[in-house]
Amino acid sequence: MIRLLAILLMMSLPFAAAPPQRVVSQAVGTDELLLALADPGQIAALSHISHDARFSPVAVEAKRFPAIKDSDAESVLRFRPDLVLAASFTRPETLALLRRAGVRLVVLDRFDTLEDVYASLRILGRELGHEARAEALITQCRSRVEALAARLKGVKPVRVLSAGIYPFTSGADTTFQDLCDHAGALNVAAEAGLKGHAPTPSEKLLVWNAEALIASGDQGVRAQLAAIPHYRLLPAFKAGRLVVIPGPMMASLSHHRIAAYEALARALHPERFR
Repeated sequence: MIRLLAILLMMSLPFAAAPPQRVVSQAVGTDELLLALADPGQIAALSHISHDARFSPVAVEAKRFPAIKDSDAESVLRFRPDLVLAASFTRPETLALLRRAGVRLVVLDRFDTLEDVYASLRILGRELGHEARAEALITQCRSRVEALAARLKGVKPVRVLSAGIYPFTSGADTTFQDLCDHAGALNVAAEAGLKGHAPTPSEKLLVWNAEALIASGDQGVRAQLAAIPHYRLLPAFKAGRLVVIPGPMMASLSHHRIAAYEALARALHPERFR
């Protein structure tokens, strides 16, 4: 009787869902997280730009896997996924179609800080059945960030401005602010009260007293910025104080952004890396 009761009790307990085996990632940021945590056999396809090194910091690794043709629902569903990873900036109609198709959908919506990245890693670790792997990666990241902070302890933050060919600059509550917070930099746009990605107030840039400009891209970006009067006239630009961070590194929404912290810190505080 006791054995029968035990069997009945076990039958009444909910069974843990099996880890997904056909995961499709719909955005570059989720590509980065998925590649870090999943078993190769769990990955059905990555985003349509995952193989492009101009945008993806994991392009070399991503080429081992298929890529969806586009970011639309039809391209995703062609791979018969049992889990789809998307980001909050995915088109609402795409998310609606995926939900209507009955596919399990995880939408990651916080990217501004490294703590947001850790939260995403934990969510994905649970979904994939690799919670311990997620925690191990978070521990590695914390150690790397702590080592950088120790190198920069006591430095005077360099006053910096995010510069680009588009008429926007990055204020508080952005990934650029997160970059500054870890690299010994003071974001003059945030100091002036800008939040998020805001139109560049060209008439105010001179009084912000930026000591260096930070741009995303390759060395060709200098010529592009020189064609924009409000950057060309800044003392920092005239003095050649422009730090260029590779686009995929600068724009990373995952733990790969730590490489940007390190690159910017080296450029702004070379004396701490000798």
